[in-house]
Amino acid sequence: MVRVNSKQESFRRKEDRKIGREEEKAMDTVRMGIVGFGNMGTKHAGNIAAGKIDHMVLAGIADISQERRKAAKEKYPEVPVFATATEMFESGCIDAVEIAVPHYDHPSIAIDAFAHGINVLVEKPAGVYTKQVLEMNEAAEKSGLLFGIMYNQRTNPVYQKIRQLVQSGELGHIKRINWTITNWYRPQAYHDSATWRSTWKTEGGGTLINQNPHQLDLWQWMFGMPDRIMSHVSFGKYYDIEVEDDVTAYMEYENGTTGLYITSTGEAPGTNRLEIACDMGQLIVENNKITFYRNIISEREFNKKNKIPFATPECWKCEIPVDQSGGEQHVGIFKDFCKALREGTPLLAPGVEGVKGLTISNAIHYSAWTGGWADVKNFPHEEFYQLLQEKIENSTVVKKEAHVVVDTSNTYNK
Repeated sequence: MVRVNSKQESFRRKEDRKIGREEEKAMDTVRMGIVGFGNMGTKHAGNIAAGKIDHMVLAGIADISQERRKAAKEKYPEVPVFATATEMFESGCIDAVEIAVPHYDHPSIAIDAFAHGINVLVEKPAGVYTKQVLEMNEAAEKSGLLFGIMYNQRTNPVYQKIRQLVQSGELGHIKRINWTITNWYRPQAYHDSATWRSTWKTEGGGTLINQNPHQLDLWQWMFGMPDRIMSHVSFGKYYDIEVEDDVTAYMEYENGTTGLYITSTGEAPGTNRLEIACDMGQLIVENNKITFYRNIISEREFNKKNKIPFATPECWKCEIPVDQSGGEQHVGIFKDFCKALREGTPLLAPGVEGVKGLTISNAIHYSAWTGGWADVKNFPHEEFYQLLQEKIENSTVVKKEAHVVVDTSNTYNK
């Protein structure tokens, strides 16, 4: 028997994926399927059908709802429509799938897609709890297929610029990060608009799992993962719901950086303001603009040399030039995914990174539920899962049947 060590196995998988990528380069047109013809699924289908993504066509739609299947057939009579995702995967009519269903089902459908040789683009969040997302990531790795996540905020040039400034060392040490994002206002009518919204059993959380996955991803994408989190969370503070609608989370990093993340769906008009205090001054990100109050010398260097009480470093107000359009958002992620399939380019938003923002989200819940610190580096995935199951089992919520198509177009650039 020939034994294969882990390094050899890793190399073999990489070579297999490399061969697969070479085959994908020859793909002229990506046949994209949509699972879930609800709010986001209809938006994505419309963008693809309108030809907004070069070399991509709408090739299949799957939805368990007979009503939504009927709507899909009427809207796109030339596109095959299926009652289940598996039926579409087995049909041979698609090369890749965009999964736009309630959060709990993201990992299971993705794993099924990988098993059928289908490339996957999954909606945010990657899932509800890290345990299931880690299983999805493992399936993606074993498959060697392309795996992306719809983190459309990564297409925003403003956040790309912040990430570039942090990684370049231009800002020096990051001392403190404060992000207040409370312009997610959602009235009771929103929570009542679908039976799966705003419960532990069907959505898996509130504002952290619904509105905030983009910002939590951007946080780790720009600044890295915190080491531990302490949170204060209110559940049903503003609405008749059992999940969270008001959150304050304090984060710590081993290098001394601290962070404060505040979010809510109960404030109107709310705000979206990111403040970054660093050795070289302070950055303010608001209204999709970056203002850099830049010290001419690092504060730490100034402190070492200065002998004058109450002196401060000279500081310049600089408006950092950056495209303020917000980027291509969802269409941009589709274009990036399509290019990666056809040309083998790296993804802007790899699906395996979905677990990072979700870990922060789960850690905030965990801290609130246990009343202590959440260890992000060594997050207790199984314990969190069990705590979530207790929330589900003790739920007394009964929701009326309802489904309202929600226009989400004004939420893309927040």
